[in-house]
Amino acid sequence: MNLLNILLDSQNSPAIGQLARNFGVSESAARDAISEMAPALTRGMQHNISNPQGLEALMGALTKGNHQRYIDHPESLGDADTVADGNAILGHMLGSKDVSRQVTRHAAATTGLDDGLLKKMLPVLASMVMGSMSKQATAGTMAGGNAAAGGLLTQLLDSDKDGSVIDDILGMAGRFIR
Repeated sequence: MNLLNILLDSQNSPAIGQLARNFGVSESAARDAISEMAPALTRGMQHNISNPQGLEALMGALTKGNHQRYIDHPESLGDADTVADGNAILGHMLGSKDVSRQVTRHAAATTGLDDGLLKKMLPVLASMVMGSMSKQATAGTMAGGNAAAGGLLTQLLDSDKDGSVIDDILGMAGRFIR
């Protein structure tokens, strides 16, 4: 299951419903916004974890960041702290406000939603991404292993989607050795 499927999973319906209510759009429009913006967040995360420090930071955030509260308590998606946390997450995932603006402009053109609305929604979506990933990682740990976290990392590291991360990891290692 990829990150977009995890976000749109029926278990996240309460969070998606809350996102829609917070921004005054239908659940369908919220799902469209997620569908358009989440792939950019995935690519940013893939880029970030392509170095050992980024991978270590992500694993630390997933296990210690208490991000799953955004999914477990969707009402928190309207809090100022959620937006602040989401902006920090975006800084790690996308690197700059210019990239965030590009993501929202593209999503606006595709979904027909207002660009300004999507700019406000993006940090909340970033919090939901980390919440969903954290929940998956925690579920795997509680089930007696790191299967969920490993599965998420496999999906993120398999940038060419060939089902194997070996070639992707070797490519990353090659960049470090040069």
